[in-house]
Amino acid sequence: MRRQGRAAVLAGGLSGPAAPAAGPGATLSIGLSAVIVAANVEDPRVLTVRLGGPSAEALPAGPLEAEHRTLEIGLRAWVERQTSQKLGYVEQLYTFGDRDRIESGDAERVRSLTVAYLALVREARPAGSAEAVWQSWYRYFPWEDWQAGRPSCLNAIETSLQNWAASAAGPAERRLRAERVGLAFGVGPASWNEELVLERYELLYEAGLIEEAMRGLGRPFTAEPGVSGYPMAADHRRILATAIGRLRGKIKYRPVVFELMPPAFTLLQLQRSVEALSGVRLHKQNFRRLVAQQGLVEETGAVTAETGGRPARLVRFRREVLLERPAPGLRLRPARRSIAIS
Repeated sequence: MRRQGRAAVLAGGLSGPAAPAAGPGATLSIGLSAVIVAANVEDPRVLTVRLGGPSAEALPAGPLEAEHRTLEIGLRAWVERQTSQKLGYVEQLYTFGDRDRIESGDAERVRSLTVAYLALVREARPAGSAEAVWQSWYRYFPWEDWQAGRPSCLNAIETSLQNWAASAAGPAERRLRAERVGLAFGVGPASWNEELVLERYELLYEAGLIEEAMRGLGRPFTAEPGVSGYPMAADHRRILATAIGRLRGKIKYRPVVFELMPPAFTLLQLQRSVEALSGVRLHKQNFRRLVAQQGLVEETGAVTAETGGRPARLVRFRREVLLERPAPGLRLRPARRSIAIS
């Protein structure tokens, strides 16, 4: 294996094969990055690697190399090398190529183009060449977890955003900023939209309320991670935000959540997993009625006593639904308030 520099891997493969890029004196590298998601009844988990200090938590990533016949083959190779995780369901997420994704090497400036992928797996013990760790994605986005009600960190966040909006130069800009805050965070007449993960992250970045924004300016950042979330290397938290928003939208019209479930599970386990992914608490009866109406599961004939109460029936995903309906997803209706489900 050709050795790659630590900075290259963290930034999504900035030292990979280069090609001429627009702009004087710059070259272009192509990197591959993976958001690998698993879910349980407590929280959604993302597979991260640690290749440096405590602030260098990153997504599995590496450059596209000459021996990689396709982008996806290259991605799978890097993930397996770094984490020993074999990927099943994979879809291309987005290509990140903003002009400010520039790294300066010894002899040249390199502009990085990163192709990110979303992968859904069942959690397994990670290994590989990098220190791979499963983390709750709410570690990086604590304001996104509404399962137990409104997150307490939103009080400080909204106050800071309102101050940022009020500090704009003129009335038109102040009004525009206030509208953006309201739409993204559900302030005022707007309601919380769980899919706007990237929009919220970008707003916090622009307002200088997360560490990555200050890191780019070379300024210190002192906010508590419980409010601002833990930082990630390069722009990996932006990539993760994009993936969360995509997945939250996708579970409403495609049965991708079953890629994360074991072969047999209870309806309560399914509901808790969907709640963990969406970040909202769902009404038990409404959820079960929706699953039944959509014909998404079928009974296995077995029961389990692991729920702690009376034995619960085990079900499995009914794959025939993929042929019966073009959009067999879970159109979520959050509960009006947090409800304890036994």
